[in-house]
Amino acid sequence: MEKLIFSISLLLLLLDGCYGGKVGVCYGRSADDLPTPAKVVQLIKQHNIKYVRIYDYNSQVLKAFANTSIELMIGVPNSDLKPFSQFQSNADTWLKNSVLPYYPTTKITYITVGAESTDDPHTNASSFVVPAMQNVLTALKKVGLSRRIKVSTTLSLGVLSRSFPPSAGAFNSSYAYFLRPMLEFLAENQSPFMVDLYPYYAYRDSPNNVSLDYVLFESSSEVIDPNTGLLYKNMFDAQVDALYYALTALNFRTIKIMVTETGWPTKGSPKEKGAASPDNAETYNSNIIRHTVTNQGTPSKPGEAMDVYIFSLFNENRKTGLDSERNWGLFYPDQTSVYQLDFTGKNGGFRSNSSGGNSRGRSESWCIASSKASEIELRGALDWACGPGNVDCTAIQPSQPCFQPDTLVSHASFVFNSYFQQNGGTDVACSFGGVGVKVNKDPSYDKCVYITAGGRNNTKATNASALNSSASTSHGNESLVWNLSLCLVILLSFSLQTTNSQAL
Repeated sequence: MEKLIFSISLLLLLLDGCYGGKVGVCYGRSADDLPTPAKVVQLIKQHNIKYVRIYDYNSQVLKAFANTSIELMIGVPNSDLKPFSQFQSNADTWLKNSVLPYYPTTKITYITVGAESTDDPHTNASSFVVPAMQNVLTALKKVGLSRRIKVSTTLSLGVLSRSFPPSAGAFNSSYAYFLRPMLEFLAENQSPFMVDLYPYYAYRDSPNNVSLDYVLFESSSEVIDPNTGLLYKNMFDAQVDALYYALTALNFRTIKIMVTETGWPTKGSPKEKGAASPDNAETYNSNIIRHTVTNQGTPSKPGEAMDVYIFSLFNENRKTGLDSERNWGLFYPDQTSVYQLDFTGKNGGFRSNSSGGNSRGRSESWCIASSKASEIELRGALDWACGPGNVDCTAIQPSQPCFQPDTLVSHASFVFNSYFQQNGGTDVACSFGGVGVKVNKDPSYDKCVYITAGGRNNTKATNASALNSSASTSHGNESLVWNLSLCLVILLSFSLQTTNSQAL
């Protein structure tokens, strides 16, 4: 019996690494121009996103995710930490009124109690985090949900006093009053250590000391950790391992890391011009997704699955600070893509080429509808193009690749470009009474491909992109195959040992 119990324990431990990491998206709402939660959920489903983080417990958002099977991470804002920490009844009432009415129809799997509390210098928020976490957990236990909904908090890399080399990773001693009881809570309840990681800032602040390729997962060279001899080809892995070594130094070896924010901005202030761009954002996020779903792990923990959330779903125009703070979005408010991204990680998407063009096509310009045009103007131009203009508008019909997002601007943009490309790509062909706008970035998204000059899709470029993607992901695929093979061996071994134990 002891052998059987040991075998089962070992099996569960090892099988945890047999599945690739999950990729989620952060749905921030610090903006006044976003679609309704219902439309946002449609967009998320359209792009096959299965995991979403929100920063509060807004009732309209929770309702919108009902019956979708999308796993939701909700948050207790820092402003609620003090009352939650002071009285158990506050946590009980919150759970009863703000969470349970939507659960389990809305699939809530994590509650983050506080966000980057150590970076909040004015409220002393971190001192309330652990008591608030304990009260939230107790509230969950009272209703039998403590095993189904995990409780944690999110932190920034600022909790480390040292992060390089990774093996020298150490927590800042000034946070000891908060970190040790928090880590004890996580270990006891098998909750993840949630951290927001941004290699972007390291490059932005020290471009002469940090290689852009290194932070974008594109480096051909490696950085060696002199203490362990481990080689690092990207900064993300180095930061994660620094956290793992810091946890080990405090004897918390069983806690797993979850990256609850990472990403790259598409636009920045003058000091950020060399870093913030759509091309860099597409490269970083494509690579982090591929890195996660192929279960590559880190040099100190190869093949170990880790969940990662991309920040953020939309640009958020109400955020303060540098321009980059408002430009991390994957989508515009009209629900069109800021750049192309494959959330499955199974291929490389359509990556930008070195000359600044797009691998979908070599056309120097496309024609789209102006977001400032009135509905009457767009409807008139769209009807003309699909009628006398002789444009094939099948692609924007229901169930067709360009129907979603179902907005007049999106449909008009696809049709305007078709007419523009079929009629020589001249300024006149993109007029449409003044509501057409020429752009230099390919507006294509997902399976909706905007045709290029001459009305033909650049299939050769697309195929080349796929081949390049295959080559760049070969290491990840080998890792995935190895993990799957290991899982089969584990399962067979477990089956044989179970049979032998029963026979004995």
